[in-house]
Amino acid sequence: MTELEKLDAGLEYDFWDAEVDGRKLHALEWCRKLNAIPMEHEEERTAAIRALFGSAGENTTVLPVFNCDNGSNIHVGKNFLANYNVTILDIAPVWIGDYVMIGPGTLITTVNHPLSPLGRRRHLGSAKPVCIGNDVWIGGNVTILPGVTIGNNVVVAAGAVITRDIPDDCVVGGVPAKVIRKIENDLTGISGS
Repeated sequence: MTELEKLDAGLEYDFWDAEVDGRKLHALEWCRKLNAIPMEHEEERTAAIRALFGSAGENTTVLPVFNCDNGSNIHVGKNFLANYNVTILDIAPVWIGDYVMIGPGTLITTVNHPLSPLGRRRHLGSAKPVCIGNDVWIGGNVTILPGVTIGNNVVVAAGAVITRDIPDDCVVGGVPAKVIRKIENDLTGISGS
């Protein structure tokens, strides 16, 4: 298997491999283009987001400075907002639902490295997808680690580090993040929700 095939299969791969690096270089080019487009040029920014992301719903807003590792592994629903200085390390897929707001300085990462120094010297990486449900508000400076699923109607407090799955209908916070309290989903029974 090539290193890219290993990466796509969810196996350890060499992150210095030329093909793997090619994905990052492509993403860097498109992020640079997106970040250079003035905010008032909405149609141009939307076209750049659609060229970079794997899929994007209507009303997708990504503020500068945005960075990612691949771009085509990012899938966002409608009415998505990524505030300033958001980074998504999408070595594996990142699925984000509808009506999601991501606060400034947030990192979503799908990539990990070995605990072994020999593995790190060999430039090994591994990746696990991240899934974020609908109606999620992620506060500023949050870190979401590989393999995590965040349910629907979740509020993530600023500065939280998400290390494991989060259920629906709750507020989470802390390092590592824990459920602080349950919250009502007041959309239940509303048409079109």
